Amino acid sequence: MSAKKSRNHLLFPAIVIFVVALAVSLSLAYRLWPRPFPIAPPPPQLSPTPQANRVAVPFSPAIAAAEVATFHDQLEAYLQFEYLRGRDPDDAPRVFLTAARAGHGGNHNIYIVTDNDLLTAIPRLSQLESHGLIGRFDLVTWTKNDLAFYQLQSRRFEGAYNMPPKQRLESLPSFQLIPALADFLVFKSQTDWRVVNRSEHAPQPLTRQQATRLASDIIAVAKFYSLPLDYFLGVGAMENNYMAVDGDLAHAVWKKRAERGDFVLRRNRQRVLVSDYSIGTWQISRETLRRAHQLYLKDKRHYELLPARLRPPRQFDVNSLDNSLLTTYAGLLLRDLLDRFDGDVDKAIGAYNGGAGNPNPAYASGVKTVALYARRVIGNATLLDPPSTNAAESGSNSNSSEEYPETSPPGMLEP
Repeated sequence: MSAKKSRNHLLFPAIVIFVVALAVSLSLAYRLWPRPFPIAPPPPQLSPTPQANRVAVPFSPAIAAAEVATFHDQLEAYLQFEYLRGRDPDDAPRVFLTAARAGHGGNHNIYIVTDNDLLTAIPRLSQLESHGLIGRFDLVTWTKNDLAFYQLQSRRFEGAYNMPPKQRLESLPSFQLIPALADFLVFKSQTDWRVVNRSEHAPQPLTRQQATRLASDIIAVAKFYSLPLDYFLGVGAMENNYMAVDGDLAHAVWKKRAERGDFVLRRNRQRVLVSDYSIGTWQISRETLRRAHQLYLKDKRHYELLPARLRPPRQFDVNSLDNSLLTTYAGLLLRDLLDRFDGDVDKAIGAYNGGAGNPNPAYASGVKTVALYARRVIGNATLLDPPSTNAAESGSNSNSSEEYPETSPPGMLEP
């Protein structure tokens, strides 16, 4: 091998080693070279301030608020928002419903603007929590832009959910109607006065699974008996807010003779006094259930069209009725009353509570109120897509990113 070739043969590996070493050196230099490190400025220190005869302890440099609820479901969020606003009309303008901004998931949050004073904000929020109106709270601090942004979002939600319903609930497809109706059932059970007041014998609100099953049953029975679905919902709300709890436990009636399953309280020579408390979700008394079963035995409808769990057995046992069967009996009783009153819904609904001979107009009015509410919120919920959280996308006159900045949600402050 010539000297020239030998030098070339040794030079190539040396160049490779040099290039690799240079690359490693540059990489280490880049990693270790001093670079500016962004450090967020500390939040401003707020000092106690005297106010009249007391001292205030502010916690926000601008607008003080509290996040009091978070939901993944828009209808569930709106129902709670409207309920919270309705509890105290004076505080209604301070309650806001918002959708998470782009990049922060699909949550919907409820906020309450508070006094910028820990000594008054925390006791007020704790009072709402103790009364069951909110489940928890986290103090937050807003800018004026945040407030304007959330006011805009809340107005959009109110406008969308208060539109007159465009269609009957019965016309909605089941994949939309069942989950929306389940939201409504859960909400009504959670806001029942016994649950909110946390009374000693308060019933348990519906779980999502229970509500979904009951929603399916109510829809199936309403369709089978050709009942107005919204009014049927109103009856369930007026009776027990859809919770399966017995009522009127002390109620009793005299009858000629005891029947199978009766709880006899007293006897005389000609009659017996039996317990006649009301059972389950639909609050149907034991004696009325006996009459409903007789209607069923005479009915010529094709009950095989109902799901199996909704078909009453031929043999009646008043002491072992599944809640699904009670939905069927409630539907049959209401259908019978509608037929008696030639389709007059108000009279039939009033008779469900007061009896065919003495329809209760106040009860009918309450059912109608719930029916109209259910039709509005459920119907609109199935039509709405989650509203845009960007002011420019919504058609607002403002297209300035400075007025409604796309920033992260306000930072949380532990109470």
